[in-house]
Formats: sequence, structure tokens, C-alpha cells
Amino acid sequence: MRIRQLGTGVPEVAVVAGIHGDEPCGPRAVERLLAADPDVERPVKLIVANEKALEAGVRYTEEDLNRAFPGDPNGDTHESQLAHHLMAELEGCTALALHSTQSTAEPFAVAETVDEIARAIVPHLSVTKLLQTEGLAEGRLIRHPHTIEVECGLQGTDEAAENAYRLVRGFLAATGALPEATPAAPAPSGVTDRESESDAEADAASDGGTAAHVEVFELVDPVPKPAADEYEVFVENFTEVAVGERFAAADGEVFTADTSFYPALMSPYGYADLFGYAADRVGVLDG
Repeated sequence: MRIRQLGTGVPEVAVVAGIHGDEPCGPRAVERLLAADPDVERPVKLIVANEKALEAGVRYTEEDLNRAFPGDPNGDTHESQLAHHLMAELEGCTALALHSTQSTAEPFAVAETVDEIARAIVPHLSVTKLLQTEGLAEGRLIRHPHTIEVECGLQGTDEAAENAYRLVRGFLAATGALPEATPAAPAPSGVTDRESESDAEADAASDGGTAAHVEVFELVDPVPKPAADEYEVFVENFTEVAVGERFAAADGEVFTADTSFYPALMSPYGYADLFGYAADRVGVLDG
């Protein structure tokens, strides 16, 4: 686990990247922020969590870190011990955890419940969707108080890394760590010209801007998938699926909806035994 800090003092704001080693968007955003070295009004802790998995280019080394919290200092796996130490680092912090997904290119936020932290932060993140996971997030970091996750985009893409940086800037502005505008810095080695040129745009996005409104969805049930060689998903995430509408297939066997639902985190190969989740639309969070 690698920990860096912007500003001086005891941080009460943290950004967590690299929980999964096959999701490089978060570590790229952290490196870009460190290279920009913005003046902060509150100290910020920046954490790249599972360095071993990142170096190996795998999701995890022994156990999914985002199913291992709160962890165990004497645990049998690297991730179990890492989860314990990461929780200790986040004690007293409001945290943003950066992820990417195979389900949708559009970034969205995830919170265990729509509490005062979600209400204060999510409208500043340039997202239009918030997924509430209450009761269906066992072992995930999101169970840590004052923690918001963001799915930054499609796994392994430059767009996800770009979105991650923008989302971090919005989070730091929402928590009072960044002033209203910060001059852009040259991109570090390994960051594309496109990323460098868009620093000013990212700064503008953190300049007090809010989404007009954020639709709130609540996870209801996992959608299992059977063992098969090939999978298909026919629906768009967060778009209602009507009764009788086909939503997925496994080796040509088509599945249709018994009841209407909103698909969330749904993709052919994102999970080993799930297509994703069924959700309900439960309201709107105004900015």
C-alpha cells in the first residue's frame, strides 16, 4: 500500500485507488494529481491500495480486496491483512474510492445509503446516477462510514482514467480540500497529451459546479447467470426493463424479465456468476 499526502496536518479527506489491480484508472488519477501538486485548503491522503495486484495486472492476488473488509491483521491472505491496514488509514476520513467497470462507460456514484455525506458530495461529482447498495455490500469498503465509491467508466480505458481525475477534483472541491479554481500543471510522464490539455477543464468542473439532479437507484436483487461458454446482455444499465423484455442470454438461452426492473452493474462477463443486479429507481438527489 502506497500512501502520499497533499498539504500538512492530519488528513480528514482521502482518495483510495487500486483496490482492484486490473482497474488502473484510479492510480493514474492519483499520479496525475500528485504531478499537478495543487494547493489544498485541507490535507488530503492519497492511497494506492493493492500494489501487488497492480504490479501483476490481476484483480487480486489471493482474495478480492473489496470483499475482504474490515479485514484481519492476522488474516490468511494478503488482501485480508491489507483490508485491515487500509481501514486503519481511513479512520476519521471522508473517502472517495475509485473503481471501473465492464458495464457502462458513464461514470456513476455508489453509496451504501443516501446519508448526509452522499447528499453533500455526490451532486459535485459530475455524475447523473447514484446507486444505493444498502444490505448488498458485504465485505466492501463502502461499508466504511463516510465513504463514496465511483465507477469511473469502462475498465482499462483512457476515458475512465480521465473521468477518475475529474471525479477526484470534484470530490476534493466538495469536501473543501481544493479552492474554487487551481491552475493546471503539465502532465507527468506517461500521461497523454489529451489528459494534459483537459486539466483546465477538470479544474472548471471542480469550480463549484453541480449536476442539475442525480437519479437515485437502490439495489434489490442479484441477477444470477448459469454456467455457460458465451453470455450476452441486451439492455442498458439504469434503463427500465419491462415485464417480458429479454435482458440476457447464456449459450443462446434467452432470459426475460418476470417483473420490471432497472439493470445495474450488468454486463456479460463482469462477474463470474452474476449478470449484475436488479434495482429500483427511488428518487432524485438535487444539487
